[in-house]
Amino acid sequence: LRSCSPGRARRTNASRRACLIARFGNIYAEERLDAETLLRTYISDMEMVQRIIYIAAVESFHAAKMAYRQFKVRVRETLSLGHSGPESLEDTVLDYIVRHEDLYDVQASVNEVIRSMNINPKISFPPEIDFIVISTLIRELCRMAFSMQTLSPPLDIAFGIDGELFSETKYYRSFDSDFTAALVAYHVWPALMENDIVVVKGEAVTKR
Repeated sequence: LRSCSPGRARRTNASRRACLIARFGNIYAEERLDAETLLRTYISDMEMVQRIIYIAAVESFHAAKMAYRQFKVRVRETLSLGHSGPESLEDTVLDYIVRHEDLYDVQASVNEVIRSMNINPKISFPPEIDFIVISTLIRELCRMAFSMQTLSPPLDIAFGIDGELFSETKYYRSFDSDFTAALVAYHVWPALMENDIVVVKGEAVTKR
């Protein structure tokens, strides 16, 4: 194990949080649109394209959170052998993870996301193509989601289901929505949450 710097995680929490919230917005504005353009060369149905990207985001957060928990357990087990303070073991573990996020096996998470997407009944892809074509988007989402778990409190995405009541506080309506419809037909982008409070609105399509 590499050396760690006590207290780093807590000292840098606010600045890391601000950077990660900005990154969430940038991925929405850049990598998401790049993935959308790429998928449109294979799939003519815009709704399917948007569903694929939304599910990629949800699965990326899920995979990154699982990887973070496993990574944290391994770090705690190793550091506990020689831990003597003055920081608590939990703080020391968090400091280590923040300093060495490059040890996160992001490719394993990308592979896990693609496996999950391949068996998701809500999305489909031409048989000659693989979801790996949007692996750049998935990789960036996994990296960001992993880093968000090191914050106190961590950032996460809202759980969304088709047919749920549209929430003005959680989502913007897509331009092609029926603005009089009360229910979400499908989600385009998840809302970013902190302790059940919306930090960044997501995007959803409402239709009757």
